[in-house]
Parts: sequence; C-alpha cells; structure tokens
Amino acid sequence: MPTRHAGGARVVPELHHVHASGSVSILLGDDDPLLARAAEAEVAVMFELTDQAPVDLREPVRGLLWITGWLRPLGPAAARARAVAVAETRPDPRLLDLGHGASLLRLTPASLVLADAEGTHSLRPHVFSAASPDPFAEYETTWLRHLAHEHADVVASLARHVPGELRGGRIRPLGLDRFGLRLRIETEGEDHDVRLAFSRPVSNPAELGSEMRRLVGCPFRSRRG
Repeated sequence: MPTRHAGGARVVPELHHVHASGSVSILLGDDDPLLARAAEAEVAVMFELTDQAPVDLREPVRGLLWITGWLRPLGPAAARARAVAVAETRPDPRLLDLGHGASLLRLTPASLVLADAEGTHSLRPHVFSAASPDPFAEYETTWLRHLAHEHADVVASLARHVPGELRGGRIRPLGLDRFGLRLRIETEGEDHDVRLAFSRPVSNPAELGSEMRRLVGCPFRSRRG
C-alpha cells in the first residue's frame, strides 16, 4: 500500500486504514521524511491500495484503488481519537507506537479511482462515502477459499458458463459479491476474468446457495431454492 507524494518518492506506511468517508489514516515513523514535509505544509499524495485475491493465482492482484488528496499530521488529541476509532474497527498493536516513535497523519481525499478487470471508474469522495458495504465483504475470503480447496467439482461444473475457447485453462474462483461470482481462467500466457451473474441480487448465504445451485445446474434446485 505505497503512498506517492508530490516529490515522486514511494513510501510504505507502518499502518493504514481507509475510513468510510474515503479519508485514510496513515501511521509513519517519526524519522520518515514525508512526515517532516507534511508538518511544514499539506502534501499532495496518491495512496495506492491493492486488492489481493484470497486464492492462489498466477497474478494475485485483482483490483487497485488510488486515493488522491492532501496529507497532514494530526495533533496529539486528534491522533489519539482517530487511533481509537481505527482500533474499534481493526485492532492492531502497531497503533500503540503512536506517540512513541510514530505519528498519525490524515489523508483527505480529493478523488478516488478504482480499477479492475471490468474497467476503471472515477469516484467523488461523497459517492464513495455513500456506498454500502457488500453483504459478502466479510464472508468472501473464507467462502472463496473453501470453494477452491474443498469443491473442485463445483468449480469444474461452472466451466459450462465459460467461453468454449477458455475451458481448457485453469479455472479459479476470483471474487464474490451480491451480483455474481467472478472466475479467473489462466491459459498459456494470458489471464481472463469472467463474471457469472446471479439471477437477482443476493444478501445472505441461503440466497447465495440457491444461486450457486442454479449456476452449477443442480437437479434439486427447484425444491431446495
């Protein structure tokens, strides 16, 4: 998750947290040159966040989020309050370094850009902050790993929805959201992403199970789903 500032240098923070507002809390060591620059005046930076696939893939990065904005250090009271807010969502022992060799900075977003296999999308901060988390955001990693490791037969059955010229490739589950399942097909020298859309948006495991039975072609789907 490197941060690139106006000087062009790449900095890897000790810890980061993206808030629902689109702002980013960034923990830097007190000896980091970027902290010294930001203490003098706000610094224009671009924060890059990678979305790593939870299963083994030849190319594990499935998406990138770039947040461009202004970075400034927080005063002691504001930094402590923000660290507590981060800890309530994502406890991390590195937060204990605050005030003991590390400082907390706030990146205020001006624009956000999301890029994945489906395209590149520019977002305004208010659009990002208004977005609701996908119902499977906390469930996706475990579910995809279980599908990949324990249900190779199901993954093989999903190949019926893949273009014929790609079916000889290695098919792996790539992503899950309320609207469908994404597959990664690794052929010789190339990767291809395919989205299998659900018949309707789903919001819980029972609805997901029904849609998966439909995609796989389960003969008992009508009675169970």
